[in-house]
Amino acid sequence: MPSNTPLPLVAPETSGFLLVGVNSSSPPKLPLVRWNRRRRQLAAQVVAAAGSLESREDVAYVRVFRSRILPPLHGMPRHDLTLLIRTTSPADVAAVRESDTLTGFDTTTLLAGSNAAKIGETESSGKGDFLLNHFTTDGDLDPIDAWLGLTDWYTTAIGVDNSTALRGDSASKFPLVNYVRLPSSPPAFLVNQLLRPSFHRVVRGTLKRSGMRALPGFYRMIR
Repeated sequence: MPSNTPLPLVAPETSGFLLVGVNSSSPPKLPLVRWNRRRRQLAAQVVAAAGSLESREDVAYVRVFRSRILPPLHGMPRHDLTLLIRTTSPADVAAVRESDTLTGFDTTTLLAGSNAAKIGETESSGKGDFLLNHFTTDGDLDPIDAWLGLTDWYTTAIGVDNSTALRGDSASKFPLVNYVRLPSSPPAFLVNQLLRPSFHRVVRGTLKRSGMRALPGFYRMIR
């Protein structure tokens, strides 16, 4: 059960954020993404491109993730790789999105925006598995309010100690993407939720009332 303890919120990052999916000629179709030769070649190209992006004055730094598990959910982003680009400010996101470095790949802008709220430090370590939870909305409620309503449950019941809530602008495919370093493997993380009656009441209930759907993907940081 959620506690009455105040959420361990920290100051949001002031950077702009650009989340971009990158595909090869054959995007992943199965939930478990095999790390084959084609994807390794694409990863080498994307990692090099990330280094090029970081040479720009309007880019703070770039993270590159390879997909590990992409559940078969309708609307789920199915990309080989995902770039999380921090720009020096939210005003710089548009210029970076249109840069030649990115337009040279088959990309999808998943989110362009800023960090609306945060707990802990998601990148205190680059090791382990990461969750990018993409949220859709069909109502007028602020998705960040739903994030705030769920964070207490995840910190107290599941032991999540970090969460970076990214709010998308009108150029985004998703209005909210939650970026989390997991406390366990993806299967253990999922089972730990689903076996708890409070998950269905608190998490699913909050999303339903807010008119939101969650599309969680699991990734490994490779840069």
